[in-house]
Amino acid sequence: MTFRRLYPFAALAMLFSLLVALAQSAPAAPAGPVARDAACAASLTASYAQGDDLRVLGCDPAGRGLAVVAVGDPATARSVAVIVPGSDTDLHTIAKPLSWARALRAASGPDTAVVVWVGYTTPQGLGIDAASGALARAGAPALAEFVDGLRAPHLTVVAHSYGTVVAALAAPGLDADDLVLLGSPGVRTDDVADLHTRAHVFAARAAADWTRWVPPVGIGDLGHGTDPTSPAFGATLLPTAGVTAHDGYLTPGTASLAAVAAVVGAPATDAGTAA
Repeated sequence: MTFRRLYPFAALAMLFSLLVALAQSAPAAPAGPVARDAACAASLTASYAQGDDLRVLGCDPAGRGLAVVAVGDPATARSVAVIVPGSDTDLHTIAKPLSWARALRAASGPDTAVVVWVGYTTPQGLGIDAASGALARAGAPALAEFVDGLRAPHLTVVAHSYGTVVAALAAPGLDADDLVLLGSPGVRTDDVADLHTRAHVFAARAAADWTRWVPPVGIGDLGHGTDPTSPAFGATLLPTAGVTAHDGYLTPGTASLAAVAAVVGAPATDAGTAA
């Protein structure tokens, strides 16, 4: 009888061991600069050009495909924003983040260029890859390297969903004036100081965003920890009125789009310093 009473505890111990085992995800190969395949770039331009200044900076059709696409010219723009999308984004599903880029540029002004950076392998679905940091760690150095190469007068990184995990891990080496975290599942640090960034950090999470149900915990490499919109984190919170879904932060008419545009379009002299 005594041993039977221990069965539930043994079962919990086994469950905990299983979770820890799942959390120890295999490391992913580090991402490098996205190559620019000419045929891939031409196809991407033909598919998504809308009479505006669309520039394909990188296009790699291998596997699911990677792409770096700008609306406007990052080399001459006064302000540059780099959008880092999250799960299920690749060469073939870039239409949604491109719509965000166009909306953000329209709201920020013609002196702004907005880049969609799909320079890492994103998780697919809501499985172990989305819950672990392996793909984010693989992509973070490539994001930092890309941003460093832009050298814009005022630069903002706008990360969404799993992209916020990538951006947070890249933060110590991210040469950006502002870092915007939208719909984050957690950023693997306790507060803004732990990001070790000179950027002014902003965050937003709408009431309609399903990530509000993600537990702010981590077991091994499973789970992304602190919600950057929590008061203790210390980010500047952005309004979310009008946001009706996880992917709606950069939708025209939302308070969040207007707020992010105000951050992106700020002159370099007004940009946030170390948070």
